[in-house]
Amino acid sequence: MLPVRFRIRETRQSSILELGTPMRSNRCRRPLLVALTLALLPLSGPLAAQTPDHPSDNGAHYPSKTDLKTLTSAGSYLAARHASVERDAAAAATFYRSALRNDPKNNELLDRAFISSLADGGIDEAVKLAERILTIDKNNRVARLVVGVRDLKTKRYAAAQQNIAQSVRGPITDLVATLLGSWAAYGAGDVKGAVTAIDRLAGPEWYPIFKDLHSGMMLELAGRQKDAGARLERAYKLDDSALRVVEAHGRWLSRNKDAASALAVFEAFDKKLPRHPLVVDAINELKAGKKLPPLVDSAQAGAAEALYGIGASLTRRGGEDLALVYLQLALYLQPQHSLALLALGDLYESVKKPQMAITVYERVPANSPLKRNAQIQLATNLDSADRSEEAITLLKSVTAEDATDLDAIMALGNIERGRKKFADCAVTYTKGIDALRGDEKNTWVYHYFRGICEERSKQWAKAEVDMKKALELQPEQPHVLNYLGYSWIDQGINLDQAMQMIKRAVDQRPDDGYIVDSLGWAYYRIGNYEEAVKHLERAVDLKPEDPTINDHLGDAYWRVGRKLEARFQWTHARDLKPEPEELPKIEAKIANGLPDEPAPSSAEADKKKDNGKGG
Repeated sequence: MLPVRFRIRETRQSSILELGTPMRSNRCRRPLLVALTLALLPLSGPLAAQTPDHPSDNGAHYPSKTDLKTLTSAGSYLAARHASVERDAAAAATFYRSALRNDPKNNELLDRAFISSLADGGIDEAVKLAERILTIDKNNRVARLVVGVRDLKTKRYAAAQQNIAQSVRGPITDLVATLLGSWAAYGAGDVKGAVTAIDRLAGPEWYPIFKDLHSGMMLELAGRQKDAGARLERAYKLDDSALRVVEAHGRWLSRNKDAASALAVFEAFDKKLPRHPLVVDAINELKAGKKLPPLVDSAQAGAAEALYGIGASLTRRGGEDLALVYLQLALYLQPQHSLALLALGDLYESVKKPQMAITVYERVPANSPLKRNAQIQLATNLDSADRSEEAITLLKSVTAEDATDLDAIMALGNIERGRKKFADCAVTYTKGIDALRGDEKNTWVYHYFRGICEERSKQWAKAEVDMKKALELQPEQPHVLNYLGYSWIDQGINLDQAMQMIKRAVDQRPDDGYIVDSLGWAYYRIGNYEEAVKHLERAVDLKPEDPTINDHLGDAYWRVGRKLEARFQWTHARDLKPEPEELPKIEAKIANGLPDEPAPSSAEADKKKDNGKGG
């Protein structure tokens, strides 16, 4: 498994969906929505730099709480739509409810306020809105589900079964409804009916593992240990790499068979996915002679587990909107469900909402085995929210508690490297290398990243050793080939070997604009300007928004006599907001061109290596 948040020139693509309704992203429309909203505010109304509930992830300025009292229905609606497009559920819920207060008979506003409140985790408010919806449309399935979950939480089991049964629509919702309805039946004392309902459920090939897991947990709580063991073992045989199945089966074995059998289950999982905190904790407890309690202890916890399990699966399969609903409902039933909190935080990360992810990760209980994971993810999101010093302080505290915590070390090094603290990150990656035990995968990454930090902090001799070590550990790794090859060419040494290394990197990553740029710039540095133009044009086609690549192409054009096109590329590079130290150099080239003899600066080379090789 790769270290936490390991990325080399990787971006996470995510669609932008309006809550409840698919909607195409339209950059040109967002400023218009904000402008229209502001136009509808009273002239005396101040604007706050945050939403009424929490800071904005995208820097948008929303009306403040004071403004809500005087905001028109249209103004609230437009603000809510903008927040929805930005996936800011808290702001959307606030503004839709504001619009609804001004126009209480508007069913569209009612529905949108309900969905956004649900997505934000305001389940109590969502329940009130759901009950209003059901007086208008008794067949609204989402409203039925929410009211049913409320009934289950408050132990109104008969009402829960009735409402949940009316929330069915397709394979996923059918499974959710059956599991929740069965947990309600269990809560009402009808264990036989609960298990029978699950057994009768027919569906896709992935149904059985959920069916066996949940029927097994119900039978276990009901004291029918033999029947429970058979179900949990069957689920384990279906998928012995499913964490919650492993936990449920191993926990049952610890109480009903022996510690050795339970240990075997957890240790087998540990070989497949080493050092998972929940598994490590279970192994330690068993070795200390303790028996492990059941995975769930009530109907409410069982229902939360069902919602979490399906919600987490949907998150990994692109179903973010439905996953968000299920995860929020799981946390409504069990607010300290650490895995559900981590899944929700990861979901917010996937749609690039670091501030919302931060809020979720902070909720993970201090006594949870997953707290350390939450702190690491919290730090990466603090960094994404431009709170890097807080992130670094947090990760240093984590590594101080455990100097062998490779995930925390890698996260710290990556943040320091991203913030150009190259001397610091070289020290951090050294700690990671010292902590390696020899059985880890991708150990080359530590040497590669340390080499980058050493090279950027003017320690080339050390950097070269690390780059060679990375290639020894991972031969033909394209990013390492690219970085080492370019560095040699930049210094005018090992030219033939270096050019071959970059070409091999391009052969493996022909559509990586940064690596193709490296090849073009390497040709430029050795004076082969025609070849440089060919490859740099290809790099610009692959990464048209990168200022450095456009700048390089401008240089190459100038050298082959295409001076008008050169100035066009430099102008484009300038407009793409290059690094502050590069801007004066680009502007000088626009004004004066290049000198007769090429003299690329070391700063340009540094910038190239940083942007072009995953550094």
